[in-house]
Amino acid sequence: MDMLESEGVFQYGNYRKEAEDLHSIVSYLYQEKYDVAAVVGHSKGGDVVVLYASLYDDVRMVVNLSGRFYLEKGIEERLGKEFLDRINKEGYIDVTNKSGNVLYTVTKESLMERLNTDMHATSLSISKECSFFTVHGSADEIIPVEDAYEFAKHIPTHKLCVVEGADHCYTRHRKELSDAVVGFITSKKARDTTLED
Repeated sequence: MDMLESEGVFQYGNYRKEAEDLHSIVSYLYQEKYDVAAVVGHSKGGDVVVLYASLYDDVRMVVNLSGRFYLEKGIEERLGKEFLDRINKEGYIDVTNKSGNVLYTVTKESLMERLNTDMHATSLSISKECSFFTVHGSADEIIPVEDAYEFAKHIPTHKLCVVEGADHCYTRHRKELSDAVVGFITSKKARDTTLED
């Protein structure tokens, strides 16, 4: 397995499959005797690591960067008005850029998978042994910061860091983002090492 290459194609929805793919990678790393300190995901990847933590109990730390709690939101902005009628009629929706080039295709199945992924139930099923950290920008223009507060409300071992003024990609706040994530992981690792001695 070459961990540096992927033949994968972006799919809308598909959270469970991506969590399974992540589990394959983590399992491979453990098999190769690596210590997997944490799994980290941004945006959709943030939701994937939340789902991962609810399904698998093999990583002690999870970092969610700007993940969406309410997966039913943000769809109309990306797929357009009456997206349900269109996808029911056509079976798919092509998402294009401003030049009209197709970026990806949303199938009815992938849309329904997103709509049926319940982040509330997912959050409640995360083990109390898992240290959980969410970082979210206060000026996120894609996923509102309120979603981060929902994760904090429902995950028992949750720590929240809101980066003031940061947008969805932390364009002008990358140092604050990296400092927060590295600080969380290293402080937890140091604490765990001390407890094991």
